[in-house]
Amino acid sequence: MTADWGATLIGFGVGVATSVLFFAGLMLGIRMALQIGRPATVLLPSAALRIAILLGAGWVITGQGTDGWALAGYVAGFFLVRFVAIRMARVPGGREV
Repeated sequence: MTADWGATLIGFGVGVATSVLFFAGLMLGIRMALQIGRPATVLLPSAALRIAILLGAGWVITGQGTDGWALAGYVAGFFLVRFVAIRMARVPGGREV
């Protein structure tokens, strides 16, 4: 079995870009929700939109027909951005937000 590194890198790039948008939208949605009286009116549509975009991009990547290599890169990109986002969200002093 040989790896398709080109497809993996394309998937990784799309995964990173999509995940940056996902977590930026999460940050924006939470900030907006904290300023209004009914946070569910912001959080629910925001979550639905972010999840739909993330899954849609993953669906497009899986349609590339590369035996899963593009999807593997996409997932790796997502988890890398997730790791960075969690590290950035930590409060100095060891406590989590």
